[in-house]
Amino acid sequence: MRLLIVEDEREFAETLRRGLVAEGFTADVAHTGREGLWRATEHSYDVVVLDIMLPELSGYEVLKRLRAAENWTPVLMLTAKDGEYDEADAFDLGADDYLSKPFSFVVLIARLRALLRRGAPARPAVLEAGDLRLDPSARTVHRGQKRIELTAREFGLLEFLLRRAGTALSKNEILSHVWDAHYDGDENVVEVYIGYLRRKIDAPFGTHTIETVRGVGYRLVDVTRS
Repeated sequence: MRLLIVEDEREFAETLRRGLVAEGFTADVAHTGREGLWRATEHSYDVVVLDIMLPELSGYEVLKRLRAAENWTPVLMLTAKDGEYDEADAFDLGADDYLSKPFSFVVLIARLRALLRRGAPARPAVLEAGDLRLDPSARTVHRGQKRIELTAREFGLLEFLLRRAGTALSKNEILSHVWDAHYDGDENVVEVYIGYLRRKIDAPFGTHTIETVRGVGYRLVDVTRS
């Protein structure tokens, strides 16, 4: 189990590395965003632990470039910043988990092992359902030739639905993947955002892409115009 720690605080990074090695991991360390990006690109890692506040390139920029290069290594964002907008930015760019300092080392290990179990499934360059197309790298959505403007959260929700097209998904599943695995707010926020999506990707085009599955949640289907 090989990890990459990208952290500019050298003492903290070394303490973290020693702790991870004691738990059976192999851990490399980079102290700048540019070095971290190079290591993550040139070597194979099971998980990247990536701080946001880095010299040369921010953690956000490193993550953005990794995903644009179709590098899907699981990334856990690690930062002293704490707030829902920071978390949203991280997840919207393709992070797999988020942990704020100070944190419990036990919790970090649990999160890392969860990411290792999940792995890094291949993600197609463009996701399609009928004439609906979403490009994760370019972060664009089209219905036919018409470009559709979505907010970051709407984009993340549509991407998740497209990746699991044809599967009925519960609100809790959607929350854990699109919002945060540890989100504990009102689950009805999913219903609100499904409504936003329907008004943008379906209503203007006479389509019904997102179905409500009674007693379960929602399902995205491949449809033609009505």
